[in-house]
Amino acid sequence: IVVVEGEGEALTEQLVKARERGRKQVEATAQLAHVAMTSNRVELGKSLYAQALASAPSTGTLGRSVRWNYAWDLHRAGDSKAALELWAELARGFGQPAWLPPTLAMALWENERKSEAVQWYAAAVRTEPGLWGNPANFRALLPDWRDEDRARLAEVFAAWQANPPAWP
Repeated sequence: IVVVEGEGEALTEQLVKARERGRKQVEATAQLAHVAMTSNRVELGKSLYAQALASAPSTGTLGRSVRWNYAWDLHRAGDSKAALELWAELARGFGQPAWLPPTLAMALWENERKSEAVQWYAAAVRTEPGLWGNPANFRALLPDWRDEDRARLAEVFAAWQANPPAWP
């Protein structure tokens, strides 16, 4: 979610002004929360995300976007369990989006739920074998992921390749 382009203190000031003006208030709050979390002000970020979530119903596009962004910020801040819970909430409410299998595979693996991670990875391969059948594709498929997250998914790939689960 990007309301204002920029960086540093100038970006923060513009986002605070956008919130005060009330135009795109939820979006500005979510972007400000992201800025806070990426600046190691995790508690402030969580507080701002809570405000944005309270104003963005989970059934709407904006609410889903805020939850998606919050989950990634939680994951990057080291709280992959809370991130996994948000991603699972999104998955329960909105079908089977393409991002779901690889994202859940990575998060489940990180949370020591390796068998489930391999099953989600298998779902990704069954759905799009040309994409997920080779970890060399990860950088192109997941350009916004950190190298460590792509490496974790490569671990899931290796476990899947060594012992692919049977088709249900």
